[in-house]
Amino acid sequence: MSEGSDEALSPLTVRVATAVRITGLSRSRIYELIQAGDIEIVKVGRATLVRYESLRRLTAS
Repeated sequence: MSEGSDEALSPLTVRVATAVRITGLSRSRIYELIQAGDIEIVKVGRATLVRYESLRRLTAS
């Protein structure tokens, strides 16, 4: 793997605060979308991690 290939990598998950910054949506709206099943999450302990690909699909539609 070359050094330049790291730039093409996307994160697997991001924290809710990062999802807010990426999408421009409010924190409460992000949680509403999670509850509705429009955004996929992973719970690791108490941390809620948002699947990055889920955010990409949301903003692409």
